[in-house]
Amino acid sequence: MNLKKLIFLSLLVSTGLVLSIVENMIPVPIPIPGVKLGLVNVVFLITLVLFGFKEAMLVVIIRGITMSLATGNISGLIYSLPSSIVSTIVMAIIYKNFSRYFSLIGVSLFGAIAFNTVQVGIASLVMQNIKIFSYLPIMSLTSIFTGCFIGLVVRETKGKIRLNLNNYRN
Repeated sequence: MNLKKLIFLSLLVSTGLVLSIVENMIPVPIPIPGVKLGLVNVVFLITLVLFGFKEAMLVVIIRGITMSLATGNISGLIYSLPSSIVSTIVMAIIYKNFSRYFSLIGVSLFGAIAFNTVQVGIASLVMQNIKIFSYLPIMSLTSIFTGCFIGLVVRETKGKIRLNLNNYRN
């Protein structure tokens, strides 16, 4: 991995950390536990689009571990990291194999639904209660809004980021 690529990926991890911290400070208008905008997914999807799957997974894992260490929130690591990993895998599959059918908004929607499904599954395992899955339709409904929002942000910013990236590669 060349130095410029490493620096850019480090900036993406840092941006993910900042977005996660900022998001934790934003009050959610919907009083449903676990509902967030998922701003960090902008970083994950942009990394996937601009660099590829391997680099996206690297950013996901480093950001997840670093965030957990920085905040001391181990439960966040238990729920968030596996959910982010599966979400990124799903987005990569959809982006690589079905991008002629789904825009970045669709790719993001699949990622958001995958994230919430894994998160509810982990909660069910941790709490040893399968009834937690009754919460999944509510989480899936919120995924529609958050997934669309993230997809729109990535669609509108990836060109500018790609341009800056190309300037640094030269």
